[in-house]
Amino acid sequence: MGTQSHSRFKLGILFNFAPSWMGGVMYIINIVKTLNFLDDEDKPELCVFYRADLERFLKEFDYPYINLVKWDFPSITKTTIKSRLSGKNLFISEILDQFPQDAVFPLQDYPVRTNTGTRLISWTPDFQHKYYPEFFSRKIRMGRHVRIKNTIRNTDDLILSSEDAKRDLQKFYKVRKGLKIHIYHFVSIMEDLKETDVDELKVRYNLPGRYFLVSNQFHKHKNHRILFLAQAKLKQMGIPIHLAITGKLPSASDSPYMAELHSIINNNQLRDQISILGMIPRAEQLTLMKHAQAVLQPSLFEGWSTVIEDARSLQVPVVASNLKVNMEQLGEDGVYFDPHNADKLVHILKRYPERNLADSFYDDYAVRVRQAASTLMKIFNSDA
Repeated sequence: MGTQSHSRFKLGILFNFAPSWMGGVMYIINIVKTLNFLDDEDKPELCVFYRADLERFLKEFDYPYINLVKWDFPSITKTTIKSRLSGKNLFISEILDQFPQDAVFPLQDYPVRTNTGTRLISWTPDFQHKYYPEFFSRKIRMGRHVRIKNTIRNTDDLILSSEDAKRDLQKFYKVRKGLKIHIYHFVSIMEDLKETDVDELKVRYNLPGRYFLVSNQFHKHKNHRILFLAQAKLKQMGIPIHLAITGKLPSASDSPYMAELHSIINNNQLRDQISILGMIPRAEQLTLMKHAQAVLQPSLFEGWSTVIEDARSLQVPVVASNLKVNMEQLGEDGVYFDPHNADKLVHILKRYPERNLADSFYDDYAVRVRQAASTLMKIFNSDA
């Protein structure tokens, strides 16, 4: 906890995601780290309300003006019903009674409007359940749908991660005129990159000198299969490439998706060209990324890709699926392919140039981070 000043803007952060959802966890960590790039007099005083099973991530919050409060967040279904019956948003009322704030972010449960002087700012990461409903149980789909409808009806400020997400919101939901929609493009913070010897990592993980990096959790929509199919075609052409793959593996030992991937690997004898590393320390992952020929991002759906942001901050080229959001994120600096067409990816990789590690591909990192911090504070201060 740092020295606090009453003149500082008071910002409550709700750190309330399932620990398995690393996208949400990293998003909040990134928000705090980004605010650290503000000039000292502009830094808000933070109060982070965290659920107990996220405590191990608190060491990531290296911020001078911060209070960490363990909070027993109520159940969604029961509290939604109680809130509607009482006419009071019980997801946030107790927090504000005990810890007054100027603004709170991200409030995702909004069953009723809240009469308070505190700015309550919501966040919806994406609308994947509308595009790939088969990836979700009916209960989760309905829960997402109700949450978003409540948010649209009852919040004044909603942060979305991209213009593409804004188009989706307007496509799938009726948006009332009074809702302020803010677009915030987060930037990956690279202070975690303690220079690890890449040659030592290559030996430890049995990697060749030249490799492409894939850093996605093993969910079906992350589309590893198209990479392996392209890799098999390249092998037949006498152009072998090596994939180093990081990311959380499925907890179920009988995962149908992993069975499909292993079938492609075995049928095409690709084992010596694929290194599935699983979850490794972030500093090691970023070091491997920094020295890769390129990052491959084959996803069928993204909100705003953390992996692409990591690559941008490290000045690493990206070959990505031609999703609108990926093209919004990378612009003319990306190389794109149809995520359903292995031949398109083969065409790119068979002639992929040797990378010069000194080359820069994107805007200056320090400038991007400062702009992101400024955008956040404008939103929290209602200037955006």
